[in-house]
Amino acid sequence: MKNIIVGILTILILGLMAWTASKGGAYQGGEQGKVIANIGGSVEQNSAQAVPHEKSDREKEDEALRALRDKSGNTGAFKVSQNYKSKCSSCHGVNGSGFQNAKAMMGPKLIGQTSQEIYKSLIEFKSGRKENMVMRGLLLNLSEEELKVLADEIGEFPARAKALQDR
Repeated sequence: MKNIIVGILTILILGLMAWTASKGGAYQGGEQGKVIANIGGSVEQNSAQAVPHEKSDREKEDEALRALRDKSGNTGAFKVSQNYKSKCSSCHGVNGSGFQNAKAMMGPKLIGQTSQEIYKSLIEFKSGRKENMVMRGLLLNLSEEELKVLADEIGEFPARAKALQDR
């Protein structure tokens, strides 16, 4: 009996797949592609934009460069270790100010937290008590001493920022 039910369901699924393919596919370009491309805009914008504006290579490069600058923070802010740059700055910014835009929040603001708070969070991410696969992956091979050094460095960010402002 189970085999009969499984056979009927398999035939039904294959039939639905064939029917979808005969109608042009779910997302194989065409009208569906335009809907997906305009999904970020409002209804008024989508109806007004019948033909999407093709960006020039220069506009695409400028947009990518702007996003990279926003993501990395101000590189001239203050000196940070290579360990912080390689592990933390892409999400939290070079100066720990965090990275967020209208669509997503990559990494929260670190500047202003004490080194003890940072260290506790790092330990919790590494152990899995706080769930974040990116953080856990970055911290998995670091020793507790390395985590402490990183936390101490981040805890010094407010003093570094103040010293930079006082110049």
